[in-house]
Amino acid sequence: MNNKLYGNLIFELSQEGRRGYSLPKNRFGNYEVPASMRRKEDARLPECDEMTVVRHYTNLSANNFGVDNGFYPLGSCTMKYNPKINEEMAALPQFSALHPLQPAETTRGAEAVCAMLCKQLCELTGLYAFTLKPFAGAHGELTGLMVIKKYHENRGDMARRLVIVPDSAHGTNPASAAVCGLDIIEVKSLSDGTVDVDALHELLAQHGPEIAAMMMTNPNTLGLFEKQIPTIEKMVHEAGGLMYYDGANLNPMLGAARPGDMGFDVMHINLHKTFSTPHGGGGPGAGPVGVRKGLEDCFPMVSPYHGNFAVEMRALTYILTLGRENIKLVGPLATLNANYIKESLKDVYELPIDGLCKHEFVFDGLKDKSTGVTTMDVAKRLLDYGYHAPTIYFPLLFHESLMIEPTENESKETIDGFIQVMRQIAEEAKTNPDEVKSAPHTTPIGRVDDVLAAKHPVVTWRQLVADTE
Repeated sequence: MNNKLYGNLIFELSQEGRRGYSLPKNRFGNYEVPASMRRKEDARLPECDEMTVVRHYTNLSANNFGVDNGFYPLGSCTMKYNPKINEEMAALPQFSALHPLQPAETTRGAEAVCAMLCKQLCELTGLYAFTLKPFAGAHGELTGLMVIKKYHENRGDMARRLVIVPDSAHGTNPASAAVCGLDIIEVKSLSDGTVDVDALHELLAQHGPEIAAMMMTNPNTLGLFEKQIPTIEKMVHEAGGLMYYDGANLNPMLGAARPGDMGFDVMHINLHKTFSTPHGGGGPGAGPVGVRKGLEDCFPMVSPYHGNFAVEMRALTYILTLGRENIKLVGPLATLNANYIKESLKDVYELPIDGLCKHEFVFDGLKDKSTGVTTMDVAKRLLDYGYHAPTIYFPLLFHESLMIEPTENESKETIDGFIQVMRQIAEEAKTNPDEVKSAPHTTPIGRVDDVLAAKHPVVTWRQLVADTE
């Protein structure tokens, strides 16, 4: 591979006077551009021939990593394969060419799609009604908390301003509550990673009349099923609060259990995770919110439109393609894959909480701490072997957290390959630790200074020029 074309910016490939186009002679005369609209100086654009441009961007595209070209064991995010039939349906001109402001009588098909999706989500979650308006999971969280806040206000119970959040929760939970104008109380977890019911009892005894809701993810961020849900929901409801279900980890529940049946009143779903539509890099997303009967009148107007319609179209296609029987296999197969990896690696990676997990699990770094090889080093070394790194240093319950989540789509052969590489890295940590600590070695850019990159990111060519002048 020509490294000059592969590793350089398009500006660095520029040669003064070189062109990739030929314009016809001017047949329209000359017209002055008003001075107020003219640049003060020429735009600093690259000057390249067409072949250089094509090769440059083709080589760059080969750097992209996604589920279409590799295993993506990113914990707590469910990076699921997106079947191509989803794209075909979302790209149908009858849907893709719609405009949200066109006359309602011309959008009956899209409205039917939304109604069908809401019905399917009700079936899958055990809830009564859904709104599709939220544009992402965090937006859905905010919407759900607004429902809860409105419910208490409608009852004249203005003192309920506190939201209970487990210490293992996703960071968006307390953030969403704060944006909604609510305050957060943290409840601790037991050594087995589940909510401490006794600690929860003390919080409710102390703050009962102020409790608006408790937010829970089930399975939780450690991939563990919260077995005390019946007791917890009874305690919170008796205190006058509502139960909120963070649907980020809904994937292992498909075909196994429904949040509505567990006693949850409100939930959001990350359609772009559980139902396979592509996400990452800032979008796209969709965060429908479901409620039990009696709360549907509390839905706020968070958007005049049906969220990201193309994402919703993909999700509905996924659900209908699997059908009633096959969608029941999603959760059990995701659980099987996660436990297979966990059991295959726990002799070389530290497993702080043993036992059956659901869709994901967390290692606390390598079992042999004497090597000095960190979770960051393991993640960087994985890149050399063609795998995307799992989530690292989250959750914060462990010092060297390494969270792995295979989805139900991954074959045993793919998972066996990942296990083999993880074991090889563990062996390298003992026999050649410097090789792991200095990884990656095969990527266009090697190990960077993470702190410097976070504090002083260089993201534009103009900035690079200024730094070198």
